Amino acid sequence: MRLKLTIAYDGRPYNGWQSQVCGNTVQDFLNRALEEVAKQPLRVQGSGRTDTGVHAHAQTAHFDAPDELSMNPFNWVPALNTKLPATIRVMACEEVAADFHARFSAVGKIYRYDLCTDPVLPPLKAGLAWHLPRSLDPGVLSEALACFVGRHDFHAFAAYRGNETEDSDYIRTIHAADLKPLADGYQIEFHGDGFLYKMVRLLVGAAVKTAQGRYRLDDLTSLLDQPEGLPFGKSPLSAPADGLTLWEVIYR
Repeated sequence: MRLKLTIAYDGRPYNGWQSQVCGNTVQDFLNRALEEVAKQPLRVQGSGRTDTGVHAHAQTAHFDAPDELSMNPFNWVPALNTKLPATIRVMACEEVAADFHARFSAVGKIYRYDLCTDPVLPPLKAGLAWHLPRSLDPGVLSEALACFVGRHDFHAFAAYRGNETEDSDYIRTIHAADLKPLADGYQIEFHGDGFLYKMVRLLVGAAVKTAQGRYRLDDLTSLLDQPEGLPFGKSPLSAPADGLTLWEVIYR
């Protein structure tokens, strides 16, 4: 039986999602929890990576439950959560088709990024929002975000991971890039068909710098659809991991 997990986590204590030798990633903790429950090695496959310090409201993963286990999907939720730290929680578990894949079946993702513009960052916001006490123009911020909507080559808004090839594809479609006012700042929401390594943080950083008057809108748009050979990360600024949350993974 193939099972789909919906997982929420506070990314601050972990070295991102992807399993590493250090063993301190969200995927590592889930794999160990699965092994404890199933009494045999099991591995989850996630919808994609999140970086160190990045949070998730609804990350998605799947695994194949051994045939000899009679647990129904509902029972996996408390069984796994008793083995996980409080900052990682399985929120739901459901049976899916045998050909479902958390990564390859996904058709889109939604990310949210919180900005705090208060003069002092509230302690309960530490690690959960980018503190920007310097004034920014929300109108310009909205204009900057609108530049990203559509299908573009986002090579300039991708960080170098080390596994890139000549055939790597940097074309992505941003369906929406919306700005929502909050009591203490703003929230940016991106809805796209997929995102490159650190792409959301680079988009947010560039838009914020433009809204602060340190970058021009035409300079921003000039980074889109650049010819091949452009160095990675030409966006003027990468926003910190603080404030970034994988909000939803979309499937057909």
